Amino acid sequence: MPWEKSYNEAEVLERAMHAFWAHGYEGTSMNDLVATTGINRGSIYAAYTNKHTLFMEALRHYDRVYRQDFLDNIARKHAPKDAILAAFESAAHQDNAGRAPGGCLLVNTVLELSPHDADVRKFVDASLREVENFFASMIEAAQSDDAVRKDLDPRETAQALLGLFLGLRVLTRAKPHRAALNAIIAQARTMLD
Repeated sequence: MPWEKSYNEAEVLERAMHAFWAHGYEGTSMNDLVATTGINRGSIYAAYTNKHTLFMEALRHYDRVYRQDFLDNIARKHAPKDAILAAFESAAHQDNAGRAPGGCLLVNTVLELSPHDADVRKFVDASLREVENFFASMIEAAQSDDAVRKDLDPRETAQALLGLFLGLRVLTRAKPHRAALNAIIAQARTMLD
C-alpha cells in the first residue's frame, strides 16, 4: 500500500522553518524537527528524504511568505518611494509577539551555509537579487512620478539599499538599540531624497 501523508504540509514547513530560523541549520537536529513538526522521523524522511531537503523546502516557504508576499504587499499599499521606506520600517520595527525569531532566515542562512553549500548559495543569491530588483523597480517608478531625483542610478542605489537592508536584518537578530535601526532607516531615506 502506498504511503500517504497524514499531516498538513504547509503547517509542517511553517514549523520546520521556525525551528531553522531560531536555531540555524546545524543547530536544528532531526529530534528537534520531529518535536517541532509533530510528525515522526519516518514521515519526515519519506516526505523529504533528509534534513537538507526539508531545510530547502522550509527556506522556499520562508522566501514565498516572508520575502515575496511581504514585498508584494508593501508595493500594493504604498507609492514607490514610500514602499522602499516601508520595507525598512517594517523590518526594523517588526513585532512578531514571539511568533518568529528576530532577523531574517535568508540572511541567517547566508551567514551560516552559503560559503560551503552551493544549493543554498544559489537559492539565497536569487532571492536577494529579487529584493534588489524590488528596490530598483520602486526607484524607477518613483523617478517617473518625480518622487526621486532622475540622476540617481536605480541599480547602483538598489544595491546600496540592499546592503543597508541586510545590515538592518542582521541587527534585528541581535536586538540592537532602536537608535541604530533608526540610523539605517534615515540613511535609506537620505539616499532617496
